[in-house]
Amino acid sequence: MTATTSASPAAAPSGHGEGPATPATARPSPALCGQVRVPGDKSVSHRALIFGLFAQGETRITGLLEGEDVLNTAKACAALGARVSRQGDGAWTVEGVGARGLSSPPAPLDFGNSGTGVRLMMGAVAGQDIVATFDGDASLRRRPMKRVLDPLVAMGAAVEASAEGGRLPLTLRGSRALKALTYETPVPSAQVKSAVLLAGLGAEGETVVVEREATRDHTERMLAHFGAGIRVEPHGLHGRRITLAGRPALVAAPVDVPADPSSAAFPLVAALIVPGSDVTLTDVMMNPLRTGLITTLLEMGADITVVAERTEGGERVADLRVRHSALRGVEVPPERAPAMIDEYPILAVAAALAQGTTTMRGLSELRVKESDRLAAVADGLAACGIAHQVAGDDLLVTGSAAVAGGGPVATHMDHRIAMSFLVLGLASTQGVSVDDVAFIATSFPTFLPMMRALGAVIA
Repeated sequence: MTATTSASPAAAPSGHGEGPATPATARPSPALCGQVRVPGDKSVSHRALIFGLFAQGETRITGLLEGEDVLNTAKACAALGARVSRQGDGAWTVEGVGARGLSSPPAPLDFGNSGTGVRLMMGAVAGQDIVATFDGDASLRRRPMKRVLDPLVAMGAAVEASAEGGRLPLTLRGSRALKALTYETPVPSAQVKSAVLLAGLGAEGETVVVEREATRDHTERMLAHFGAGIRVEPHGLHGRRITLAGRPALVAAPVDVPADPSSAAFPLVAALIVPGSDVTLTDVMMNPLRTGLITTLLEMGADITVVAERTEGGERVADLRVRHSALRGVEVPPERAPAMIDEYPILAVAAALAQGTTTMRGLSELRVKESDRLAAVADGLAACGIAHQVAGDDLLVTGSAAVAGGGPVATHMDHRIAMSFLVLGLASTQGVSVDDVAFIATSFPTFLPMMRALGAVIA
């Protein structure tokens, strides 16, 4: 992989969690004001690179998120045979190898902190006649991989070596004789669904994934965008049935990555809870399978105005004007979880400043993210003196008109925990400190300067 400008963060090391911690403190801030565009969507960025790898021809990607997670996926694509370059105008190009052209990488593929990158790439490798070793940092090595490996092995891939419990580091042997299958995902997981569909690119016949709860559909959209034959049909009350025709000839196609709604969540909630704030977020993806947080905040009384809604690159996008609001507690139903699974930590922060109790149900998936996010959020709330309760897989947060703050909050190498509690500190009376902000670079490398530009006091 090459980068043609020194400003690119492409050379940033992913590490394995042994580097020095970088603590930070967010203090009570004046009104946040301004207009910003958060970085490109992480989910779309990962997939754009991977589909560029599989396609014939050159895929041009604009707006790619240049965080460590995505850059590690770019490096993996290069190691598997693609030519990946950052251009002088900031766009990225991927010269693909075709759906059957991946080559065994010369060294382990290091995905740093990225569960999305490693799980999707396992699916990509499964349908190839190659062997690849997958690794990551200390946090990623603790995360479960078996839910992805089970269907891949059933299709004909083989796990040659792994750490205890099917964890990283892990060596996977793909197969050109992969068998198509019909697979019902045991839990709502876009990563599992996407891994099976990527493996299905190398399988003969139709690969079918059945979801009881619909999850983010970027893989399905991008498969169609690159020329695959794919059908998406309703299944049950909230689910979908996705059918992919195997061994398509994917053709390179341009991808314009919209602004990431999961990253937009942090300045959005900050504007809602810091008095006097008025912030506009531009080009935010409004895919209905990603807007659960906005739906919930509107129910809580948030002043969010959707402006200039439009379609770009196959995805709905809009500008969001967000102003300080008096929030009230609500109950968030479990079926909404797939549409906002990454946003519960920052929702808990909004709930801490809302009148009454906010009940978030069905959060079992939070326990297997970069950290046990349910436990990490609860511990952070406790460190800041916020009334809360964890009942099974539910989180209840009782808000207050004023939050004193506290810390240091243990982030557990989790970027979303770090950003969430820094946002809380901006609306506190005494500030909130977190033990490490280094991992924010995995998804939102411009978070600190962007928040400071809006008026946030973070040091």
